Parts: sequence; structure tokens; C-alpha cells
Amino acid sequence: MTAVLDALARALRDLFQPRVLWVVIWPMLAAGLLWLVLAVTFWTTFSGWIALGLDKLGIEAWLSGLEPVWIANAIQALLHVLFYVPLVYLTALVITALFGTTALIRIVAERTYPELVREHGGGLVGSLWNAAIAIVLFLALWGVTLPLWLLGVGVIVPFVAAAYLNQRLFRYDAIAEHASAAEMATLFRNERGGWWGLGVLTGLVQFVPLLNLLGPVFAALAFIHYGLARLEQQRKRSAA
Repeated sequence: MTAVLDALARALRDLFQPRVLWVVIWPMLAAGLLWLVLAVTFWTTFSGWIALGLDKLGIEAWLSGLEPVWIANAIQALLHVLFYVPLVYLTALVITALFGTTALIRIVAERTYPELVREHGGGLVGSLWNAAIAIVLFLALWGVTLPLWLLGVGVIVPFVAAAYLNQRLFRYDAIAEHASAAEMATLFRNERGGWWGLGVLTGLVQFVPLLNLLGPVFAALAFIHYGLARLEQQRKRSAA
């Protein structure tokens, strides 16, 4: 647990460097613009899907009978926003993992791990495949656990889903440049508790307004620090 907290502290220290702040900004802007364009282009389609879902839940008829009409329209608009914000965040998370992590690794490695040899055990194809698996399983977790919402247990689903997504998405990219393929497999297996601990703690940031804007980069930095520190320690043990 100490290693996890140390990684979080180091990530917080690095978060406000000028070079890091740019990585904070552009994935969020890109994700927001992407979903804004999609929302405007396919507004009718998305509205139809939401209306269909509300109808299945028996809510659409209630909304149709609300007076004045603007209240029903406001509720439907709010539902659009509630779908829009998580989609933007998820997209920013993936963009950061795929395209922002390389810059963050360079910043972290230069400052804290300058002598750590790069073995290049992973690459872009592996990163894309890992991201695809993470997203599919993340969505499957939401889908499979939907019945739990009826029992009240569903309140824990967002936290579990966020923890899974963060640890699956960032652990690969955090060490892919420095670790060999064998070292990556060993770290994924032996440090499973640490990866999940980081996933839980960085996942909680997603649910804090304003702080969640920093969430993707904070998570990336934390996983990079944890992964490179564990890799350095593993190599020292092997050389002893």
C-alpha cells in the first residue's frame, strides 16, 4: 500500500508542471469536441434511443403528461447531458492512455528514472488491443450488472467499473516502453493488488466535480510512477 500511496504523491507533484498541463487540456478538448459534433449530428437518433429506454422503464408516458411542457423537455435535455459527460470522460481517458502517456513517460523518466533501461516490450498494436479489451469489458460490466440497480447494490457498479478501467487501461502503457514482454507479464501477475489499488483510488477522482478534469492525466502519472518503480525494484532483485 505504501508503494501505491507513494505513486499517488509523486503523480500529484508532477501534475502541475507546464508540460503536463498541456496533456491535461488537449484530450479533454478533443473528447468534448468529438462528442459535441456527434451529439449535434445525431441528436434525433440519440433522443430516440433515450425515449425508447424511458418507455421501457415506464417513464416516457409520465414525461409526456407533465405540464408545462418545458419541464419534460428540460428533464430530457438533462438526460442527454448525463450521458454526454461520462462519454467525454471515457473518451478523454482512452485518448490520454493511447496518445498522452508517451509524453508523460518521457517527463517522469527524465526526472525520476533516468537510468532505467528501455526494453520496449509493448507497442502501439498492443496498446490498442489492450484499450479495446478494457472498453469492451468495462461496457460488459455495466450491462451485466444492470439488474443490481433494482436491488440497490448497483450503487457500487460505477466505482468497480472505474477501478477496472483505470488499472486495465493504464498499466500496460505505463511500462510498455521500459519493460520487456517477460517483465510486463511478471509485473501484471505479481503486482495485481497494487494495480487494482491504484485503479480504485484514481477511479474515485472521476466522481469529484472539477477534480475529474485532471483525472485521466493524474491516473496516467500514478500508474507510470508505480509501474516504473516496481520495474526498477524487480530488476534490482533479479540482479542481486
